[in-house]
This record gives sequence, C-alpha cells and structure tokens, in this order.
Amino acid sequence: MATSHFLTLNDLSVEHHFKVLDRARVLKEAHQRGDRLDTLSRHVLAMIFEKSSTRTRVSFEAGMNQLGGSAIFLSPNDSQLGRGEPLEDTARVLSQMVSAVMIRTDHHQKLIDFSQASSIPVINGLSDSCHPCQLLADLQAIRAEFGHLEDLKVVWIGDGNNMCQTYCEAAGIFGFNLTVSHPDGYAPDPEWVKLGRGQVHFEPDPARAVEQAQVVTTDVWASMGQEAEQARRKQDFAHYQVTASLLDKAADNVCFLHCLPAHQGEEISHGLFHDPRTRHVWEQAGNRLHAQKALLEHFILN
Repeated sequence: MATSHFLTLNDLSVEHHFKVLDRARVLKEAHQRGDRLDTLSRHVLAMIFEKSSTRTRVSFEAGMNQLGGSAIFLSPNDSQLGRGEPLEDTARVLSQMVSAVMIRTDHHQKLIDFSQASSIPVINGLSDSCHPCQLLADLQAIRAEFGHLEDLKVVWIGDGNNMCQTYCEAAGIFGFNLTVSHPDGYAPDPEWVKLGRGQVHFEPDPARAVEQAQVVTTDVWASMGQEAEQARRKQDFAHYQVTASLLDKAADNVCFLHCLPAHQGEEISHGLFHDPRTRHVWEQAGNRLHAQKALLEHFILN
C-alpha cells in the first residue's frame, strides 16, 4: 500500500478531516486535564526547517513529546541538505530511521520530490503554496465557536498568499463561503481558487466584503522572503488593514483569526488585540499543538 502524505488539505478525505479535528478536540481536553498519553511512544519525527518558525516547531516538537515520542530538528545549516545532498537521498535515509518527516520549505515542489522518495509519511509544515497544518488549527477554532463549518461566511483580507490559497481549498472541502478581498495584483493562484469548487468569491472593497461575516481573517502583508517588497506592499495594502471599525460591519458574533506573527499598524491596527472579538487568535494558536498531535497520530498509526 502506498504511503500517505499530508502536503495539501485534499490529501485527506472529508471523513478523515473530521476524524482528525474530533481527535484534536479530545487531545486538547486531555491536555487541559493534565492527562498523559503515550500513543506515539518510541516514534520519532524528523523536522526539516528551511524557513524560521515558532508555532510550527513548538507544536510538532511538544506534540511528539506529549504523546510519548520525540522529535529531531534539522536545518540546512546543520545537515547534509546544506551541502547539496539531494532531497530524494535524504528521504530514503530518513525513511529507515524515523516514523515521519515534517518539512517547512520555500518551494512546494521540494515537498513533492521528497514525498515521492519517502516510504514514511511526509507532512507539509508550510510551503510557498499552502499551509494545511495552520488551517486545521483555524478550523478547530471555528468549529468550537460555531459548531459547524458549512455555509459560514468567511472573509480573507489582504494578500492572496499561501494561507489565502489554503482557505480557498478548505472552502471547497468544508462548504463554507469564502470572500477574498485583495488589492490589484495580489490575487491567489487561479488553480487554488478552482479547488474552492465555486465557494470562493471576490470583493475588492474590504468594508463590503466583511458585511455579516462570521469569520474574518488576515495575514502579514509581506511574508518571509518578501522583505525587499515591504515598502511597496505597505502602499498597496494601505486600505486593507483590519480595524475595530471594520469588524463592526461584520456579524455581531464575528470570530477574528490571524495565523501570527502579527504586525500591528500594518495588516491589523494598533491595539486590535485588545478588542474582545479577536480573543480567538490565541485559542487558534494553541490549537496548533493539538491539531498537530491528531495529525501525527493519524499518519503514523494508520
């Protein structure tokens, strides 16, 4: 049987997605009670980071530890990857030594190449195309708030980046209505919009986009690797800042999300995190731990 990988959300069926989300909720409750679980005892996760990270590294490493396993951090600076060893060779070697590999990389094709040579599960910890692990945490937060995902109005404001593209994919899988509001020249890739299966719509005016929205979400204006574009992007995105007055136009029970880190004064206004409507951001971040644990169990134990 072919090895299963998690490179995009569509690598899991809808049924398995809900199993993972349900398991994440159970693991979160167990963690809050202080229960110790050893479902991944003696299993080891290799974590390859080509881009810096806080939430992804901590959630995977702590998650493996909390489930009785362990994790090994690898970067190009301290492994043979930095000296030109082919990804495929690294995949074949790690397949003999660990139970799964998580990769955070700048090029999605690297994930594909690695997974094709790997005989163990490969998990996308972030690529330039998508960020499926973050979406699991977001979906966990949304379900906890509303009890369901289908038919909710979700609004993405800002850059049509890897997070936006994963929201497009998620809309097609889970049936929520996604409105994307972006400045000219920053649309998500049409191939990812197609994955939305007709659930993705566009509204260039953020004020109109958020009308009666139950979920509003955004991301930084310049992602890692785009620092040279910072000044130009600040001009282009000047009218796409999420503020308290913008959230006033959304539904009364609006849930604001941000994958973090946030740049106050750019994609969100200064002090926005003092607004009670943004309280879900911290729950969303904490969900990374439990969504990752559920995902690791699913791919390592099945």
